[in-house]
Amino acid sequence: MPANTEIRLAELLGALSHALDLTEGQTAGHCVRSCWIGMQMASALKLDEKQSWDLYYTLLLKDLGCSSNAARICELYLVDDRSFKTDFKRIDGSLPQALRFVLSHTGLKSGLAERFRAIIHIFQNGGEISNELIATRCQRGADIARKMRFGENVANGISSLDEHWDGRGKPQQLAGLEIPLFSRIALLCQVVDVFQMADGPEAARKEIENRKGTWFDPELVAVFDRISKGSLFWDSLNGADVQELIYEFEPAQHITIVDDDYLDDIAAGFAEVVDSKSPFTSGHSNRVTLYSDLIAEDLGFSLERRRWLKRAALLHDIGKLGVSNTVLDKSSKLDAEEWAQMQRHAEYSEKILSQISAFKDLAPIASAHHEKLNGSGYPKGLKGEEIKIESRILAVADIFDALTADRPYRKAMSVDKALAIMAEDVGTALDKRCFTALLNSLQKTGLQAA
Repeated sequence: MPANTEIRLAELLGALSHALDLTEGQTAGHCVRSCWIGMQMASALKLDEKQSWDLYYTLLLKDLGCSSNAARICELYLVDDRSFKTDFKRIDGSLPQALRFVLSHTGLKSGLAERFRAIIHIFQNGGEISNELIATRCQRGADIARKMRFGENVANGISSLDEHWDGRGKPQQLAGLEIPLFSRIALLCQVVDVFQMADGPEAARKEIENRKGTWFDPELVAVFDRISKGSLFWDSLNGADVQELIYEFEPAQHITIVDDDYLDDIAAGFAEVVDSKSPFTSGHSNRVTLYSDLIAEDLGFSLERRRWLKRAALLHDIGKLGVSNTVLDKSSKLDAEEWAQMQRHAEYSEKILSQISAFKDLAPIASAHHEKLNGSGYPKGLKGEEIKIESRILAVADIFDALTADRPYRKAMSVDKALAIMAEDVGTALDKRCFTALLNSLQKTGLQAA
C-alpha cells in the first residue's frame, strides 16, 4: 500500500476523463482536448478565475452521464452503443441526416423483421426517444457532479450541454442566453474536437460556422474563429503534451488538492458512472466494495489498508466503460470475439488508473480481480503468489456479487447456492483464506447460518 501523495483535482479528473471518452466512443483525450479549447475561449472572453474554474470542470466532466443511456441505445437501435455514439456526434440534427443515420445504424446485425420494427418505432417516436436519451444522460451527469462536490454552475453546465442556441436542442429546449454560458462553450468545444479529429482543422472550423445561430451562440463562434486561425492553435491542441498543458490552465487561485475524503467521493462518483452503464450492474461496485471490506476486516487489515482497498473495489470495473452494452447485456453465451472484448475491460481499468499518481499502485490490484490461482484467469494469466492478497479479496467479492445479483442470462442465486458454487473453486481459482473470511462475515451479519 503506497504512502499518501498529494494530487491535484485537475490531474485526477483529467486522467479519469479518459474513461468517459471510452464509453462515448471518442478518441482518447477527447474531454482533455475539449477542455484545452475551452480554456482558450475563456482567455479570449476574459472570464474571471471563478468562471474559468467552473468552465474547466464542466469541460472535463461534461460526459459524466454518458454511460446512463448506453443500455437504452442498444435496446432501441439494436446496435453497439459506442459506435452509435461516435457517429451520432457528427450529425447536425437536420431531418435528412437524421433519417440517413437511423437507416444506416439501426439493427444492422439483427434479423430483417427485428430491424424493420425497430426502424418504424424510431420513426414514429423519434423526438420522444431522443429527448429521453439526452435527458437521462444530462440529468445523471449533473447529479454525479454534485456528489463529487461541484456546485450548480458546473452541474447546470453539464445538464444543459445539448441545448441549442435556436431552442431546438434537448432536453428543455432552452434558447439563446437562457442556456448557461458554460454549456454553450462546452458544446462548441465538443463539436470542434469531434470534427477536427475525424476530418482535420478546416472541417471543424467549417462545421462551427455552418451551425452558427442554430446550435451555437454567434458571438462564441466569432471568438472561436478568431483564436483558431493559424496552425499554432491546432498544433498545440493535438500535441503529445496537451494533457500536461491543461493542468497549467487550472486557475491558480482555485487549485484544489484532493485529500483522502475527497478522493473517496470521486472514486464513488466514477463507480456510479460505471454501474450506470448496464441495468444488471446497478450497485455492483458498491456491493463489491462492501464485501471486500468485510473480508479485509476479518483478515485483520488496518483501517488505512481497508480504505485503500475500498478505492480499488469502487474502480475495479472502470474499464467496462470501454465495452459495448451489446456484450455486457447479452442474454446468451458470448462468442469468441465478444468474450475477448469483455476480457479487455481489465486491461482498460489498469491503463486508466495507472495514469493517476494516487491510484497507480492500486491499478494492478483492481485489474487482477479476474485472475485465478491456477493461472486460467485474465488479463495476464497470473497464478499463485503472483496474485496479491487484495486482488484475491476482490475476486471473491466480485464473484459473490455476480452470483447473487440478476444477470442478463439468469436470475440472482440464493446466498447458499452461490457459496456452494464458489466452494468448488476454492484452491484452484479462489483463495481459501478470502473465501473463509467471506463466510465468517456473512455469518456475523446473519446472512449465512453458522
